[in-house]
Amino acid sequence: MIHDILDIVRNSLLITGLVMVMMLVIEYINITSGRQRLLKLQNSRFKQLLVAALFGLIPGCIGGFVIVSLFAHGIVNFGALTAVMIVSLGDEAFMMFAAIPETAIIITILLFVIAVIIGFVINLFIKKAPLSDCKNRFEIQTDKNYNIHGNILQNLKNITYQRIVLILGIVVFIFGILSGLLDHSHETQFTHEDCISHFHLVFNERWLNILFAVISIATLYIIMKVSDTFLNKHLWGHIIKKHFLKILLWTLGALLAIYFLLHFININEWTVNNRISVLLFALVIGLIPESGPHIVFIILFMNGSIPFSVLLANSFVQDGHSALPLLAESKKSFVYMKLMKLAIGIIIGFTGIFAGF
Repeated sequence: MIHDILDIVRNSLLITGLVMVMMLVIEYINITSGRQRLLKLQNSRFKQLLVAALFGLIPGCIGGFVIVSLFAHGIVNFGALTAVMIVSLGDEAFMMFAAIPETAIIITILLFVIAVIIGFVINLFIKKAPLSDCKNRFEIQTDKNYNIHGNILQNLKNITYQRIVLILGIVVFIFGILSGLLDHSHETQFTHEDCISHFHLVFNERWLNILFAVISIATLYIIMKVSDTFLNKHLWGHIIKKHFLKILLWTLGALLAIYFLLHFININEWTVNNRISVLLFALVIGLIPESGPHIVFIILFMNGSIPFSVLLANSFVQDGHSALPLLAESKKSFVYMKLMKLAIGIIIGFTGIFAGF
């Protein structure tokens, strides 16, 4: 058992490391891409819809936050808002692309197509957004008040403890990937003898480890290149302080919970006999405007305990914490959007279960 738990801890560190690396890169790209250009969308409903759906493709909640801010200012309509919330997977997207990339791509494409269709239908029937309680307080961030990039030699000469921690963390992570220390062990019996587990097999692909190592090296360059202000505000203040511990604890907790549950009940057999209950639970959890709880369904799918349809339904209804600022700005819009997603999620989930996928 001790060996199994150590293996679970290693997997948690691997997942969290991959998620952090991708989040740091996405944060850098997002901040340096000039989001203020989106203000030109106001005169085209189709462009609003398309851009919103594309922003939903950005892993994490950044895309959702941007579109919510534009919605609060009346720059984009309710159809575009619903589209980004359908496509957005929150922080769970990082985990899905790290652990089950093929499934993540399929789900993302399906959500994008569905989002565009639903957004188009909404634009046909809803001309005025339910925005009566919006306070119009959000602003699109621009970071022209300081230089994003610095000098690497100067940064290392006057290095801060935040940069030291990030550099050491990335270097150790790269070494762990390339040396195989973070590889998942084939010897761990993570399920009962009559259950076949596909848990984390993707991490045993050498080419994928090399790919993650390359991304990590690029992240290391970004950490060494950016200015102290940018690093402290965005990479350290936003990504590490707000996300690292939460993702690590949720991942570790979910893995440990499933591991111990498998010693008392046969999850695969229970989910097969209670798929309707599992689906309804996944839909209800999807209503929570927060990243973290949905990781359980990703791990259950990776472990072969739930079908694709349940994961897809949960992914459709949930939106990480992209919707949290919407809840603060317009409770009416939040409720309308969530109820609409729940109704369509029920249709998607039940259709998938009865179709056998």
